Amino acid sequence: MLSRLFGLFSSDIGIDLGTANTLVYVRDRGIVLREPSVVAVQEGTSRVLAVGDEAKRMLGRTPGSIVAIRPLKAGVIADFEITEAMLRYFIRKVHNRRRWIRPRVIVAVPSGITEVEKRAVKDSALHAGARDVFLIEETMAAAIGVGLPVQEPAGNMVVDIGGGTTEVAMISLAGIVFSRSVRVGGDEMDEAITQYLKRTYNLLIGDRTAENIKITLGSAIPAGDESSMEVKGRDLVAGLPKTLTLNSEEVRQALQEPVSAIVDTVRVALERCLPELSADLVDRGMVLAGGGSMLRGLDKMISEETGLPVHIAEDPLSAVAEGTGVVLHELDFLRRMTGSDQHR
Repeated sequence: MLSRLFGLFSSDIGIDLGTANTLVYVRDRGIVLREPSVVAVQEGTSRVLAVGDEAKRMLGRTPGSIVAIRPLKAGVIADFEITEAMLRYFIRKVHNRRRWIRPRVIVAVPSGITEVEKRAVKDSALHAGARDVFLIEETMAAAIGVGLPVQEPAGNMVVDIGGGTTEVAMISLAGIVFSRSVRVGGDEMDEAITQYLKRTYNLLIGDRTAENIKITLGSAIPAGDESSMEVKGRDLVAGLPKTLTLNSEEVRQALQEPVSAIVDTVRVALERCLPELSADLVDRGMVLAGGGSMLRGLDKMISEETGLPVHIAEDPLSAVAEGTGVVLHELDFLRRMTGSDQHR
């Protein structure tokens, strides 16, 4: 009786714990938080100074005593203590800083992670104030979030392109029949742009500038509206600030390697697919989710390479978080789908 009463006061939440951004879905309220997965700490200590948007504004602009850290690499916890601090901050923020609330939490994780990495995610959430932790694979959450009929005996293909990983999964009868994960995503695209400018123009730029270039000029295939923009950085030879004009064609060239890796991952997944499920895809096609799917022309490129229809989710950035929200109402379904070991 007491635990049921306690449950009434607890607001269950779903977390899309991404390499680049973290989204939090609160049951019956929807997505209430969408912030960068960045934490600013005092150098040499684990004293947290800022989290999320405030910490991201500090990236590349901090004095020596403050370090801005991204505690997740390729969708996996790289810094346990900092991830825990970040989760605690987000959980408290969505519950208006009420410390006594201990919600049940569903966390979306990449399909390629190990048992040790899964345990790290669970422990982080529990230490951050969760009463119970369930894990769901990102691709399954994305499929549910975009409204695919995952419980039907038919093939549903999802490609989730996040900040650190690209996940491809074939889903049928509420289970993942086949999945493939590659540690290439939006971050890799940003890094490719940074390296291109360093190699071609001896220009050093920061992470935020690289991301801005990708969003403004990035594309997978030539588009009709080729454009250019001014880029500011530091000249590696002279050591002084420098400005140059960059165009879409150059950015496309810079992105060639990560884009090819994503397309190859999709192709390999299709080759390993069961014939019956492959037949389903001829009509249904596949759905792209995640921030990386918003790269202009990527859907057309994948469609040309595979010969299948490719649809971009209505809101690619929210698909995984929306999926965790749907599952919050059906925790029994999650237990059946993943086995009772999910329950603490």
